[in-house]
Amino acid sequence: MKFVTYLFFNNLLMSNFFFLYCDAAERYQTGIQDPATEVLEWMINFHGLLMVDVILIICVIFFLIYNLLVDPIHHTNSNKHFSHSTGLEIVWTIIPALILLTIAEPSFNLLYALDDLTDPAVTVKITGHQWYWSYEYNTDVNQQVSFDSYMISTEDLTPGMLRLLEVDNRVILPIRTHIRLLITSSDVLHSWAVPSFGIKVDACPGRLNQATLYIKRPGLYFGQCSEICGVNHGFMPIAVLATSKAAFFAQS
Repeated sequence: MKFVTYLFFNNLLMSNFFFLYCDAAERYQTGIQDPATEVLEWMINFHGLLMVDVILIICVIFFLIYNLLVDPIHHTNSNKHFSHSTGLEIVWTIIPALILLTIAEPSFNLLYALDDLTDPAVTVKITGHQWYWSYEYNTDVNQQVSFDSYMISTEDLTPGMLRLLEVDNRVILPIRTHIRLLITSSDVLHSWAVPSFGIKVDACPGRLNQATLYIKRPGLYFGQCSEICGVNHGFMPIAVLATSKAAFFAQS
């Protein structure tokens, strides 16, 4: 029964009624962007499972509050088995433990997926600066490319560009390829985040953080620095263009 309820709520949460499918943030958006990686798909499914558990727990808690504070039966001797019941205490100790076990299995799977150590075909080093990003490519054919990526100012935008999200040099990555991201900073804390990838990794000075990426479909994906890094924190966006392997390696 719980699994059927989970499927119902998961399909409801994944429907367009709740989520605005896009690869960039939209006005009044309240849900998760369209996933471009399996990791984000698993995160959405895990979110749906947690929502089912939370809704069931809230319903039980409100029933108990009602029974204790509102129901006049509570003030009679007929309800003594509810207020002082050893069996009931055993039940509401065992059931939460079982709920935690159902949460633990997909949670551990997701954590291991985030730390996937598959040999990458492409390595990208990302360095955060105040207030722009620097990128260095290293492919399995030992070709290296480096460039800086700055936000395009409002007055330089052309029709169709997204304000505060477009950059002069987009990151080009191949789809269906194992990619390793090495993320660091040259000055203060930054955070490289692309919602459609399910990735948000801190860029720390003197530390090299690692993330793995496997993009399933081509497209243009936008993100922003998610760490308050100074006065221009909101003006260091991220733009990733995912293309085919042939096109990527031809350009590299």
